[in-house]
Amino acid sequence: METLIQLLATDILDKPAWVWLTFFGVVVTLLAFDLGVLHKDDHAIGVRESLMLSAGYISVALTFGAWVWWYLGAQSGMAYYTGFMIEKSLSMDNVFVIALIFTFFGIPRQYQHRVLFWGILGVIVLRALMIGLGATLVSEFSWVLYLFGAFLVFTGIKMWLMVDHVPDIANNPLLKFLKKHMRVTEQLHGNAFWVRQLDPATGKLVRTATPLLLALVMIEFVDLVFAVDSVPAIFAITTDPFIVYTSNIFAILGLRALYFALAAMIHRFKYLKYALALVLVFIGTKIFLVGFIGKFPPAMSLAVTFGLIAGGVLLSMWKTRGQPAPMETA
Repeated sequence: METLIQLLATDILDKPAWVWLTFFGVVVTLLAFDLGVLHKDDHAIGVRESLMLSAGYISVALTFGAWVWWYLGAQSGMAYYTGFMIEKSLSMDNVFVIALIFTFFGIPRQYQHRVLFWGILGVIVLRALMIGLGATLVSEFSWVLYLFGAFLVFTGIKMWLMVDHVPDIANNPLLKFLKKHMRVTEQLHGNAFWVRQLDPATGKLVRTATPLLLALVMIEFVDLVFAVDSVPAIFAITTDPFIVYTSNIFAILGLRALYFALAAMIHRFKYLKYALALVLVFIGTKIFLVGFIGKFPPAMSLAVTFGLIAGGVLLSMWKTRGQPAPMETA
C-alpha cells in the first residue's frame, strides 16, 4: 500500500500521477458510457441527441475546470478555460472538413459516430505526443515560444485571407498514397473498417480496407493538421502540459459529440473564421509584448478571447440568418 501511495504521488510533467490518472479515468468512463451504453447499435444521430450528448461532455469539462481552479489556483483555472475555448472554436473548421470527408466517401449518418468515436482514440494519443514534444521544447529552449508566436500571427493572417478556401479531398496527397498502397473496396461493408475478399491475382482471401477506414484515417490527418495551429495557441496561454492537454481533449470530446448538430448549420458560422484569425494574431502578438508591457493577466486573455469569439458567432448568426445549407452530409 505504501508503495502504491508513493507511485501515485510521483510527479509526471510537474503533476502527481494520481492527477493524470483521475483525468484519464474520467475520459475512459465517458467514452465507455458513450459507446457501451448510448451507442451500442449504429443509428443516425439527430440534432437533439447531438445537443444533449454535447451538453453532457461540456458539463463534465466545465466541472473539471472548476476542480482545476480549486486545486491548482485561479490562474491555472482561467488558463484551462481559455485553452478549452480556443480549442473548441478552432475546431469549428475541423467540423466543416469532416463533413466534406463524410460526403466524399458517402458515409451514411448511422456510421459516422463510429468513425468519430474511434477517431477520438487517435486524437488522445497524437495530442499527447505533440504536447509532450512542445512542453519539452519550451522547457529546454524558452525562445521556442517566440517561434510559436510568429507562427500564430502568420496563421491568423493566412486564415483571414483564405476564409473561403474549400479543401480538395479528391486530390489530397495522403488519400492518393493510401489508395495506391492499400487494397480498398469500392463499396462500404456496413460498419466494418476491414473485410476479407478474394484477391483477383492470387485467388486468396486478403484483408481489404473499406472506405470507412479511409474516412477515419483522413479525419485523423485533418485533426493533426489543425493541432499544428491549436497546440501552439494554448502553449502561448500556458506552458503547463497538464492544462494544455486536458483542455484540448475535453474540447475535442465535446465537439465530436456536437458534430451532428453543427454539420447541419456550419454555413452559419462563416464570420467566426475572421474572429478566430484575430484570436490567433492576438495570442501570437501577446508573446512578443511580454518584454515591453509585462505578462498579460489571465483574466484579460480570457476576456479578449471570449469577446472575439462571441462577436464572431453573433455576427455570423445575424449575417447568415435565413440562408439554406449549401450542402448536406451523407
